Amino acid sequence: MPGLADRVTRDAYSHEVSSCGFWPGAPGPPGGPAIEPLFYSYTYPEPPGYRDYPIAPAEARFDVNFGEFVLPYEAMRLSPDPDGALLEFLQSTYEAAASCAHWDRAALECAPRNP
Repeated sequence: MPGLADRVTRDAYSHEVSSCGFWPGAPGPPGGPAIEPLFYSYTYPEPPGYRDYPIAPAEARFDVNFGEFVLPYEAMRLSPDPDGALLEFLQSTYEAAASCAHWDRAALECAPRNP
């Protein structure tokens, strides 16, 4: 990854990973549209079938330019249940990674709990 120190990627990407986060957007190319803020989720290495796995909510999609699933911030914000829409995106993209990569989900997962 350009600009990312090897000491970071050596440990972070030494096995399989499912990662997610928020990207604030960016100005577009000269004369082009701005790139909208979005939530993202990716898995490395990408397992077979991952980008075709059905995810939610309906506004989320796999973006081939970014190489990851995206949920536009505006779609989440305008949802009747913004927290639920974001959680649905994060959970469904994790399930895509876990299912396509055949992870041992029983060993990885626990029930949600309050801190």
